[in-house]
Amino acid sequence: MGQPLRVLIAGGGTGGHVIPALAIARELRDEHGAEMRFVGTARGLETRLVPEAGFPLELIRVGQLKNVSLATRVRTLADLPLGVVRCVELVRSFKPDVVVGVGGYASGPAMMAAILLQVPTLAFEPNAAPGLANRLVGRFVSAAAVNFEETRRYFRGATVTGIPVRREFFGIAPLPEAERARASSAGSISKDGLTSTRRLLVFGGSQGARVFNTVMPRIAKGLLEEVPGLRILHQTGKGQAESTEEAYGASGADPSRWKVAAYLDDMPRRFADADLILCRSGASTVAELAAAGRPAVLVPFPGAADDHQMKNAEAFARVGAAELRVQAADDLMEAFLLSDLSRLLLDAGRLVEMGRRVRGLAHPDAVRVIGQMVATLAGR
Repeated sequence: MGQPLRVLIAGGGTGGHVIPALAIARELRDEHGAEMRFVGTARGLETRLVPEAGFPLELIRVGQLKNVSLATRVRTLADLPLGVVRCVELVRSFKPDVVVGVGGYASGPAMMAAILLQVPTLAFEPNAAPGLANRLVGRFVSAAAVNFEETRRYFRGATVTGIPVRREFFGIAPLPEAERARASSAGSISKDGLTSTRRLLVFGGSQGARVFNTVMPRIAKGLLEEVPGLRILHQTGKGQAESTEEAYGASGADPSRWKVAAYLDDMPRRFADADLILCRSGASTVAELAAAGRPAVLVPFPGAADDHQMKNAEAFARVGAAELRVQAADDLMEAFLLSDLSRLLLDAGRLVEMGRRVRGLAHPDAVRVIGQMVATLAGR
């Protein structure tokens, strides 16, 4: 019997990189019997999530190059060769059959080391526009797994696989069926089988979004008056729930029709309950929207590296799978969001069509396809 498949996954930083990387690692371990190891940095979410998932993690020292001061860029450039040398040592000691780069701080040095040592490489790029690490190695990798057709041009051997997403999102019923079930349980079915009740989910990821936490309470009363039967569920992120809840309370909005929480558990269930979602446009978020078939108003985070959230949102808006609203000053956002949200929530046909189009962007077999790409590169 031959040696088990060995795979090194490099990168991380944010959940958009780490969570798909863990899904890929589980697929390779469970379906291909692979021995896994991760490479990351001390500043990323991988320091908590990777050990919790039961995978070994090696740390290297490498910093940021984008959106930082000149002094930080100089330190990063000085550390980069040392990071590559450390990764060469890790690759030589672990002897992986394939190195998978998922983007983020550690991805570049590890992929460079693998390319120098002629170890097969797979780049995973969840965003429409690759980050710096993947752009640097894109032309030298053995293959790439990407989420958007327009991203293929940055890489050699790229395949549109989509992003690994929890299976529960794919099991969410399309909007008409979800509404009928809700109406039936409430005993209020109209002649077309639907209900006039609407549910809006607002979230800005685990960190929250200041613009949502500031603007939504200001427009809540007007929005609830515009859309009869509307219910609002708003996730604020850590440390922002109390002030946001106070702002909703002071707005005069009917307290029985809104709820604020720092975190929401069971996000597939929250998506299933929603008719419309107001959110950012990180890679994992838009992939979950597609899997769930839920329409959204996307407000990209303007400080995202390489403006990747804007490019993700543009890709969805281009095919009518979501609406894009560029973040502006708070007073302008109040007017924009009140208009956008009320218009969509009152147009059931538009919501259903957006849900159909966004589900057309889903990739239910993403993790299986990526796992097979890795196995093929390893000659398995």
